[in-house]
Amino acid sequence: MGCVGGVNVAGGVGKWSGTGSAHRMTVPPPRVAYFPDSFHEVNGVAHTSRHFEAFARRRNLPFLCVRAGDRAEAFRQEGAVWTLELPRGVLSFALEKDLRFDPVFLRHTPLIGKTLERFRPDLIHITGPSEIGILGAGLAHYLGVMLAASWHANVHEYAARRAHRLVSKFSGRHSAAASKQIESLAMAAVASFYSRALVLFAPNPDLCTQLAEATGRSCHRMPRGVDAEIFHSAKRNRASGDRVPVLGYVGRLSVEKNIALLVKVQDDLERMGIDAFRFLIVGHGGDEGWLRERLHRAEFTGVLRGEALATAYANMDLFVFPSHTDTFGNVVLEALASGVPAIVTPDGGPCTIVRDGESGRIVPDGIFAKAIAEILANPGRHAAMRQAARAHALTASWDAVFEGVYAGYEAILPRRREAIKESMAAG
Repeated sequence: MGCVGGVNVAGGVGKWSGTGSAHRMTVPPPRVAYFPDSFHEVNGVAHTSRHFEAFARRRNLPFLCVRAGDRAEAFRQEGAVWTLELPRGVLSFALEKDLRFDPVFLRHTPLIGKTLERFRPDLIHITGPSEIGILGAGLAHYLGVMLAASWHANVHEYAARRAHRLVSKFSGRHSAAASKQIESLAMAAVASFYSRALVLFAPNPDLCTQLAEATGRSCHRMPRGVDAEIFHSAKRNRASGDRVPVLGYVGRLSVEKNIALLVKVQDDLERMGIDAFRFLIVGHGGDEGWLRERLHRAEFTGVLRGEALATAYANMDLFVFPSHTDTFGNVVLEALASGVPAIVTPDGGPCTIVRDGESGRIVPDGIFAKAIAEILANPGRHAAMRQAARAHALTASWDAVFEGVYAGYEAILPRRREAIKESMAAG
């Protein structure tokens, strides 16, 4: 998918605060049971899910989060927010270093069902076709509760890129055709799963349009926010005499992130006669060993969180994000908030965050190195980009994101609103 702007998405993105029109002041907010694919892990779904629960706590909204965890099953109720955390079992297997799939997670159905009966949700919101998402969709159907679903990862593209390794032994033409077929089949399967929901959410306009066309459902844009107090250029602590430009990357080290382009950038810069630069690589993944062998100008930190992560961003001079498959790119927004211009591809969500020529560059793979060299060769332009990056990130708030989600919920809950209003009028 290319980078497009100004797309009118079915349903739009409204604002929900609970204090708008007269009926919103009297009708209570919907009771939401949220089934995220991941919560504690290091990925975009988990990051968004933690902020979603925090939003519900700040607003005291009736919210139940059913998620997987490493410990024994635990239920907690704090005000209007309930959490039910359930362990994955010994049959679970790794999809990534910190992401697992439990084929017998259904064993928790009785406990989840009892909790849902007590909570009485108006809708169930799932985030994808994981074992938790599949269970959430099944329970919504069984209980007759409306279903909402948000798209967080281009799993069809991930499947194609990982399968490419298996089919690469064929000739180039046949290998490309096989990968394309796998991607098409995966997209059809995922679209069929998402069509069970009455309303969909996606992080960028292009993907929202594609989902609406594939499923026949309305799709609302659900971007991401950033904590601009945590991610700030003031966290920079490099020595004053350190003038070697730092090119940064934060994310999973795996084939679907197109990390091979980082090696090409290194080699292209060296061929251009530029040798005063180094990489700062934050994250882990199945291809970390491959990247370590080839990226000889890099420091690998592993996974960082909190202040350590904020400092790492602030110490970068440019953020290099080669992915074609990210639906949004939380890490890009965090880099911008840290005053770090980003170089991204024209595909997926990151190109909807970066303003080309102002807060970074949007370029094809083949000219990443050229774009980097041009910015670093012009200190004045680089400084202006740093300021523009920070200014743009300040416009992105998590509260606005989730207010938009609740506005999307209202689109499928008109009967609930009318029933409550009629009951209140009769009372």
